[in-house]
Amino acid sequence: MIGSVLSQARQAVAAAGRVVVKVGSSSLTTAQGGLDRSRLDALVDAVAARCAAGSQVVLVSSGAIAAGLAPLGITRRPRDLATQQAAASVGQLTLAHAYANSFGRYQLTVGQVLLTADDVVRRSHYRNAQRTFSRLLALGAVPVVNENDTVATEEIRFGDNDRLAALVAHLVGADALFLLSDVDALYDGDPRHPGAQRITEVAGASDVDGVRAGTVGASGLGTGGMASKLAAARLAASAGIPVLLAGAADAVRALSQADVGTAFAATGPRLTARRFWLGHAADATGRLTLDDGAVAAVVDRRRSLLSAGITAVEGAFEAGDVVELVDLSGHVVARGVVGFDATELPALIGRSSHDLPAEQRREVVHADDLVPLPRH
Repeated sequence: MIGSVLSQARQAVAAAGRVVVKVGSSSLTTAQGGLDRSRLDALVDAVAARCAAGSQVVLVSSGAIAAGLAPLGITRRPRDLATQQAAASVGQLTLAHAYANSFGRYQLTVGQVLLTADDVVRRSHYRNAQRTFSRLLALGAVPVVNENDTVATEEIRFGDNDRLAALVAHLVGADALFLLSDVDALYDGDPRHPGAQRITEVAGASDVDGVRAGTVGASGLGTGGMASKLAAARLAASAGIPVLLAGAADAVRALSQADVGTAFAATGPRLTARRFWLGHAADATGRLTLDDGAVAAVVDRRRSLLSAGITAVEGAFEAGDVVELVDLSGHVVARGVVGFDATELPALIGRSSHDLPAEQRREVVHADDLVPLPRH
């Protein structure tokens, strides 16, 4: 447990009015792959208590594929996509029914929300999802979110819902994000090995520079592991949302006192939904390489990108698409909506606006449509 004086991040998490809670597969299922009803009930107990205390809660739940294994007689997580999708189609029903029954003990209504990457990548879908969540919460329901693995392709490898949880946290305007798993906190190495040091507070990127996070869940049932949880926590924190990473076994304390696990302080300003979508959710269809002067203008002075600062163009994009802006070393420094087709730009790069025809004297990426990314 943490000391009696809570950090500002923990105070913010404890007092948050709207929260997103993400739980991993290994925290809901048995080693054989079946759904563990006692674990699920314990999680619901903690969430219901948070609701009773006045918070609105969105639950991002993994476990559909794992929950479908035992009913189908499958003994280990399948590797082929078709069997994963078959397991998900069975498991989603099992999981939704279990949540409805468990929350029903507290007279709480559950609404299932199945998302695919398109729902956060496409701007119109993103706004649709926002409206759905807003109405569910206004009606007093608890949205239970999962990836729509039954029809997903890339989504199956989306990081065990950790990144999805960070995206949903911003999408619903959450005040805090909880990442619950089978590990009780963030460590600087594998916690199963001697010498691994527990990290209780993360105030900025430098606090996790030495962390060696694995990429596979310890139970073999999930797909994320600590690497995806760390990435999701940093993503949410950089967008102004404090995060508490804790063990699912500590859900009651995590969702009440917030004195367990690892707290991540918000490190960046809260972005508008559109700017967050641009920076983190939209699908980039190309990239523009910038010289040092253009990088300084775009990132440090938040200016529009002009053709004179571009040195190379990659991708097959059209005006209105989202592209990545990279420096001369290839690091992505920003993302934005491009104002020209990819076929138009090669003739413009490196040229001053005064040297261009009147109809082409405009920003390649306008400052209003451009989001600098945090430098880790």
